[in-house]
Amino acid sequence: MSVSTAAVDPSLCAPLPVLGADVTVPLVTGGEVTYAALDYAASAPALRRVWDDVAAYAPYYGSVHRGAGYLSQLSTDLFESSRAAVAEFLGCREGDQVVFTRSTTDSLNLLAAVLPADCRVFVFETEHHASLLPWGDSRVTCLDAPRTPAQAVATLERALADREPYGPALVCVTGASNVTGELWPVRELAAAAHAHGARIVLDAAQLAPHHPVDITELDVDWVAFSGHKLYAPFGSGVLAGRSDWLLEAEPYLAGGGASRSVTRRADGGVDVQWHTTAARHEAGSPNVIGVYAIASACRALTEAGFPALVARERALVDRVRAGLAEVPEVRVLSLFGDDAPRVGVISFVVEGWNSSHFAAALSAEYGIGVRDGLFCAHPLVRTLLGGEPLEPGECGAPEAGPGEKSLNAIRVSFGAGTPDEHIDRFLGAVRELVGDGARWTYRTEDGRCVPDRGAAQV
Repeated sequence: MSVSTAAVDPSLCAPLPVLGADVTVPLVTGGEVTYAALDYAASAPALRRVWDDVAAYAPYYGSVHRGAGYLSQLSTDLFESSRAAVAEFLGCREGDQVVFTRSTTDSLNLLAAVLPADCRVFVFETEHHASLLPWGDSRVTCLDAPRTPAQAVATLERALADREPYGPALVCVTGASNVTGELWPVRELAAAAHAHGARIVLDAAQLAPHHPVDITELDVDWVAFSGHKLYAPFGSGVLAGRSDWLLEAEPYLAGGGASRSVTRRADGGVDVQWHTTAARHEAGSPNVIGVYAIASACRALTEAGFPALVARERALVDRVRAGLAEVPEVRVLSLFGDDAPRVGVISFVVEGWNSSHFAAALSAEYGIGVRDGLFCAHPLVRTLLGGEPLEPGECGAPEAGPGEKSLNAIRVSFGAGTPDEHIDRFLGAVRELVGDGARWTYRTEDGRCVPDRGAAQV
């Protein structure tokens, strides 16, 4: 999976305008600084284009699929045109359905709910919990973390060939790791799945904001992603792909909108005819604002040009990795090695530092927002850390003494809206913290590491 950037000069591609670019935050050392949002992998800031589109539509908001009034009709048209925009963004095939959900997690739980009863599911331990946990232990085969893309394909082929009984099977794989940022060999894994009579769903939560995702080209059966990682707020997600399992199963949620006809029976029960469209799994009043925001983000990224966006992000990735490599105490986490292509997601540990305290110092002393913990990918991070750390919770890890292994990691992530200055500030802060130490002491409070204002400044 690659995008040609041979003719693209990343220096000519400016960051896309995002909300919050001028927000200032207080520093524990005094004064304020413009906030450097480097936690895109958790939730990316909203594109200014998305916010403007939503604001323009908001006065015309109305119920969807439920009203004869002008605003209801307008909102219904907008909702369904958003479905078409997402289908185009994903390169959907004829007959594919786009179902709107709350998030990637909701999308994959929906797919889990419609699987045939005897379907086996194959996932690598490297998956985010959203794609690792929905399937239920009784039907899941969890595969060890591969150390090369080729090993991932070979491991999957063996597992699928050896499955017993040789019945329906689903493979769930990430497109880009939320821990290492590394791209997975999706097209090759899809070919392996189909060669062994299995289907495949792509968790594109971290891939879609950084890289084109084309269902037809990748030959995957389904794609799931979240709006809030695609620069679109308001809590909406997508499951797009083949319709047969979706139509053969009972609705994921039973209620208005999913039902086409409901009649009372003489025995007191009800007979229901369910929709045979995506509405079958969209019961209740839909999140039309969230759906429209996703469609707006899809259009904005397409119009900006993915080759230019990818080229600029690769340049930022190279700069961050080179800067971290200059600090001997920093170890960047990786499955596939230094040469593996990746998106703007990088996790690392710092020798002698508790990762939670390091992240807290970046925030309190430099106004930089990163993530620390196990990133809802506990098995993967434990594998990368080389052991089985304690269960400290994602922010309140026990202290790591001098020379001790960190119990969690630090993640810096960025994307289309990240200015170069934020990357430079982050690398400078890392060098200062490692070289000089934090200027404040930190403690755990309500599961978070915060400056200890009752203690003396270091």
